[in-house]
Amino acid sequence: MGNSISTTSNTQTNTTPATFKAGDSVLCPSVGSGTYQLFNDKEYGCLGFTTNGKTYHYRNDGKVSRGDATPSIFHDTEANRQAIAILYSGHRNSTDNIVMPAATLASIASEIDCAGQALHDVSILLHMIYKEKITPQQVIAMTRLSHDATNAWAEILCSSLESINQTLSSTRFGQGGA
Repeated sequence: MGNSISTTSNTQTNTTPATFKAGDSVLCPSVGSGTYQLFNDKEYGCLGFTTNGKTYHYRNDGKVSRGDATPSIFHDTEANRQAIAILYSGHRNSTDNIVMPAATLASIASEIDCAGQALHDVSILLHMIYKEKITPQQVIAMTRLSHDATNAWAEILCSSLESINQTLSSTRFGQGGA
């Protein structure tokens, strides 16, 4: 277990610091939950791996720079996978759970409710026009107001969707509607 993360209940075990070389399979929880293959990046004089079109660089001690207190990469071992799963469970790399402030969620719910009310109002107006329960002048005025209201709510909902999609894009679900 010399290259593993050590965790115990009440004691702390010091292990020999891990060293890395080109070809090693590593875990990097700050980047993702995958396994990454190190290569020698001669241009930068360090080790690296590439994922999703981006290259990450590390020293042979697993740190990004000399001043780092702890390494950022770990050898791909079952013990390290378990330790990382325990340390990161429900946090940064969870692809199914998103933490959202209650105020944000309440705002989104309110916007959806108001947009639903506006659509209901337009539905009532269309029904009244169909049943000829309002005058032509009232139809013109009400359709103008309905048009303005539906445009405003469409913009509000598109803005909310864009915000939600930014959050969803970091999960396995990708984005919602366009």
